[in-house]
Amino acid sequence: MINLSHPAPSFSDAEALGIARDHFGIEGRVSSLASERDQNFRIDASDGSIWILKAVNSSEPKDQSDFQTALLHHLEANSPGLPVPRLRRSLQGQVLVPVQSQSGEQHFIRVVSWQEGEPLAECKRTPEVLQSLGQMLGRLDRAMQGFMHPGALRTFDWDIRAAGLSRQRLKYIDDVEDRALLGRFIKRFDAHVEPRLPTMRAAIIHNDANDWNVLVDTKNPARIAGLIDFGDALHSVLIAEVAVACAYSILDLEDPIGAAASIVTGFHAEYPLQEQEVELLFDLIAMRLVTSVTLSAQRKEKTDDNPYLAISEAPAWALLRRLDAINPGFATAIFRHACGFDASSGAKAIAGWIRHNSSTFAPVLAGHPATLAKALVPYGDPKNAMTVWSASQEPEKATDWWDSYCRENEVALGIGPWGEERSVYTGPMFESRFVAGERRTRHLGLDLFMPAGTKLFTPIAATVAEVLIEPDPLGYGCLIKLLHEPEGCPPFATLWGHLAHEALTRLHQGDVLAAGDLVGEMGAHAENGGWAPHLHLQLSVDTALSALDILGVGEARYLPIWAELFPDPADFIGLPRETFHQTGQSRQGIIAARKSMLLPNLSISYAEPIKFVRGEGVWLIDDHGRAYLDCFNNVCHLGHAHPDVVSALSTQAGLLNTNTRYLHDNIVTYAERLTATLPGDLKVATFACTGSEANSLMLRMMRAHTGREEAIVLDWAYHGTTQELIDLSPYKYKRKGGKGRMPHVYEAIIPDSYRAPPDWPREEIAKRYAENIAEQIEVMRKAGKAPGLFLAESIPSVAGQVFLPDGYLKQVYAMVRAAGGICAADEVQVGFGRVGSHWWAYEMQDVVPDIVTMGKPIGNGHPMAAVVTTREIADSFNNGMEYFNTFAGNPVSCAVGLAVLDVIERDNLRQNALDIGNYLLQRFEAMKARYDVIGDVRGRGLFLGIELVTDRKTKHPATEIARAINNGARQRGVLMGTEGPHDNILKLRPPMIFSRANADHLIDVLEDTFTAVLSNQ
Repeated sequence: MINLSHPAPSFSDAEALGIARDHFGIEGRVSSLASERDQNFRIDASDGSIWILKAVNSSEPKDQSDFQTALLHHLEANSPGLPVPRLRRSLQGQVLVPVQSQSGEQHFIRVVSWQEGEPLAECKRTPEVLQSLGQMLGRLDRAMQGFMHPGALRTFDWDIRAAGLSRQRLKYIDDVEDRALLGRFIKRFDAHVEPRLPTMRAAIIHNDANDWNVLVDTKNPARIAGLIDFGDALHSVLIAEVAVACAYSILDLEDPIGAAASIVTGFHAEYPLQEQEVELLFDLIAMRLVTSVTLSAQRKEKTDDNPYLAISEAPAWALLRRLDAINPGFATAIFRHACGFDASSGAKAIAGWIRHNSSTFAPVLAGHPATLAKALVPYGDPKNAMTVWSASQEPEKATDWWDSYCRENEVALGIGPWGEERSVYTGPMFESRFVAGERRTRHLGLDLFMPAGTKLFTPIAATVAEVLIEPDPLGYGCLIKLLHEPEGCPPFATLWGHLAHEALTRLHQGDVLAAGDLVGEMGAHAENGGWAPHLHLQLSVDTALSALDILGVGEARYLPIWAELFPDPADFIGLPRETFHQTGQSRQGIIAARKSMLLPNLSISYAEPIKFVRGEGVWLIDDHGRAYLDCFNNVCHLGHAHPDVVSALSTQAGLLNTNTRYLHDNIVTYAERLTATLPGDLKVATFACTGSEANSLMLRMMRAHTGREEAIVLDWAYHGTTQELIDLSPYKYKRKGGKGRMPHVYEAIIPDSYRAPPDWPREEIAKRYAENIAEQIEVMRKAGKAPGLFLAESIPSVAGQVFLPDGYLKQVYAMVRAAGGICAADEVQVGFGRVGSHWWAYEMQDVVPDIVTMGKPIGNGHPMAAVVTTREIADSFNNGMEYFNTFAGNPVSCAVGLAVLDVIERDNLRQNALDIGNYLLQRFEAMKARYDVIGDVRGRGLFLGIELVTDRKTKHPATEIARAINNGARQRGVLMGTEGPHDNILKLRPPMIFSRANADHLIDVLEDTFTAVLSNQ
């Protein structure tokens, strides 16, 4: 090992100039420069050139002087653009000249070129110049790849691998606390760093990029102009190059870790670091400083007059004290992030797994947070009364303010967002350990505010890691750390703060919790750290952090790193992103704009309209992040924004969209797949854009085939928005704005089994209602007319989810066909497997129509429709007039239609509809047994109705109760509708993916709503 205590050479300036003249032919002026073990002189030559003359310490072995010479030769040959010193040969052609000093010692003399620039020690160390330093070192070390020399294989105190020897020098540290400080770093090094060093990449490195050896461009202070003094170069671990540069460049800076990260970023860009190397960087920086201060202490008695040794000692001590207060894992996360790695290994995988699987998690509250009416707690407003009272430790007043706000605004759940800037963190515990003079103000958890005693449940399985009390004012109070180890995901932890103390005796380390198990209860202010009751929920991807080490509040400048270490728990508990950020116009603004620019007879649902901004499966999410269970909008048959449909649409739209006048596979493939679901001779398909278009096209076919206009429809039917369809829709023409029934329209009684006359035998209900169709045909006959069409929804919908009595359509179809008419089934609302038992609802009647029209669910929200008929009718329609619809049957629509069929079949959604529908009917019947207001329950699959009456005998419609329940369900987060001539039937038609859990949620809401509404009657 090199003797670092051997005195440096002691040539005078005159002697140095004589050596330069006699051996290197340089005349000029000489001035001495600071150095540690060697002696350096600057020579300003007469010809204007500038040189450095170095007298090498006599204790340095010759092979190491040869090594430095070979190294500089290598760089000159392989990286001539690198701004490093270049060797000057002596008059005799040597690069190392032996010279004897007056003391009799022999020293080798080397002369190298002067590097222009200001020492970094005398310049402002901006992030830009530090990144440039990192880039310079990266280029240098890359250039030295493949170079080796025996002299590089040396061991001395400045080799980072020998940093553990600093323990032997602790005796020179007089102050007990300082000695303990260094001991802590050495202990970490011995235990966690030194054993891993042999596995690190090794190479020849500069090893001394301190701020006096680094030169800054005087014209561009963001650029490093040069690097000097290769006297400490050696073969060592590569990461030491970065550690040494960081140790000196970050002294006396406001944010030393951030400054070091700039160097790391630059180095990594030129010479990519490995994750395992970055993991050691914090400790290696600290150990370089430990080496420096212990060597300085050891040599003080011998070298008190050497300012070079003591020049960085005081700043080094100051930095060591700051590093001692910093969590090494957090610093490492910053360095990893600077390289583009996960801040902690697996961080992005954890966040991705949670995001992908969160829909399967158990709710953290008894009611899922997404479904509750929410508002942000005003901690982001420093002037808000709740913020002021919380910061001044007056939790009772803060709680009263929030409770009052919730009552006035019908808020069930308060949210404190992740990452929010807060002034409420006033205690000394919130002072930053990374940035001098800065406070930690960014909230790194997610707060849920509800009354004290609110129970909290783990969304996924967990093991209890810690249960403790943090007693500090504005601390956590009762605190629980859970460990989660889900399959297919790296382990992570959750932190549950501000809980009631009851958990202390109920939970113990090692307890295993299943998803949905109780974690704890929100604590009152007396036990939760002095806050309004709430849960602080936090994720940590670093499971090694203790509960108290998990950083609950962080610095704003490091928010991207905290976001990886402590991901936003919003996905973990299923909070929609709209909870935190609103876009577009306000609800009031949209209503005003609609009134100003749109038709005035466009209706809006609910007295208090909802602005929906996103759909996801069975949920619709409003502009404030409340998720409503959608049991009404049957257009999105497979659920909102189904990924298969979205993919099919976007993929085909990215390739081609045109019309049916050109050939394309999609239209014939879709026609084949669609007609294969229909029985009998229904084999000819054509397409439209809406159900109304489909029904209008059906009318054209009927006229072309029968030559007639006369049509029989059911009372309260609805078939479309065009005038000819309004004329066939009693629901429209019999209400406000309607013109009454047209002469060619014949209206039959709605065959409602529930409202059939009580004296009709049940087995004759179909026959009795069918007789009314015979009566309509007879009326036509007497007028010299005959029916061209019988048109009915297979399950009349707006009439009140009316299920036709068994055998009704078979009798009606026979009558109409006998009179020369055709029979059309309007499946726009009820088709595509909604009834579960069949693809098409008319199949429940064991009939085959002549024409079937389809719409709404056909495209899962994409505007498309279809008509399927027989070859005979299609041939009649082929009368020479072209049928062309610009958008109907286009490749994109057909791709969407195919995706819908694929999902229904692949996911067995018909069976799901049947199973869940039967389950709901059972639950509805159970409710009927308890609520006299329920007169009838009916349905098949996921097309369901609950008829409400004021009296079960008279069956008087309970219209107002139905409306109240519909609105009450909406207030509780469930969407349904009311239908029927008296608007007294609750209409339910949820997506085909509706689950048992969704059904239970619906029942819970209905139970609450019925109880609330009926208690006010």
